Amino acid sequence: MTEPLNPPVSRSPGPDGTSIAHRRLDGEGPLIVFLPGYMSDMKGSKATAVMEWAKAGGRSCLLLDYSGCGASAGRFADGTLSKWQAEVMQLIDEAGAATADRPVLLIGSSMGGWLMLLIAREIAETRGDAALAGLIGIAAAPDFTVWGFEDAQRAQLAAGKPFYENNPYGPEPTPYHPGFFADAEARLVLEETLPIHAPVRLLHGQNDADVPWETALRLAHSLESENVRMCLVKDGDHRLSRDQDIAMLLTALAELLG
Repeated sequence: MTEPLNPPVSRSPGPDGTSIAHRRLDGEGPLIVFLPGYMSDMKGSKATAVMEWAKAGGRSCLLLDYSGCGASAGRFADGTLSKWQAEVMQLIDEAGAATADRPVLLIGSSMGGWLMLLIAREIAETRGDAALAGLIGIAAAPDFTVWGFEDAQRAQLAAGKPFYENNPYGPEPTPYHPGFFADAEARLVLEETLPIHAPVRLLHGQNDADVPWETALRLAHSLESENVRMCLVKDGDHRLSRDQDIAMLLTALAELLG
């Protein structure tokens, strides 16, 4: 018999009323927020490990499913970075976090790393640097609509037509929709300086077949923070979900939280 989740899944209406599934643990220190990748959810091994680590240490933690993903309502085809960013910010506000008294520590996996940067920039610009405790990117994929798509795919999306890509992680192809593409093209981050001054840790596998590890170098260069460290895992793949990879993530988390 499967044990019930602790904390259990809760639901909150998002900014547009869509029901957003999440798990929130109240505890000490900054609120740790895990941001899943494209078409991923809060049941992944890395997100679960972060929640268990927080629970064992009496820390605050928030896991969530974006609208159209996992246990949340809505259609995935309607999802965009802007929409998901607003959903995350609303849940952070519900937790009373992203303030100088209760900062947030953002962990972004793959596309979640892009979203992490957008949220961190919003928090830094509107609430001040003290509202951010740190960032951890796991195979972060900012601007992947630029470097990750072929010209023909970009043209197809720009023309308002979705395309589908072979999915090495599941039986169904991965869809990309015009709405997501158009929104993403307006939210690129690697061509400008990111006014984020919090400490940042970037974890990336050099055998990553989805996100070139050089992307982490570009991101490190774009950040204004002087406290940026990269950890390149020579035999690591995109997921970085082996036991030793998760141990590395938790070590980085413990370091940033002092």
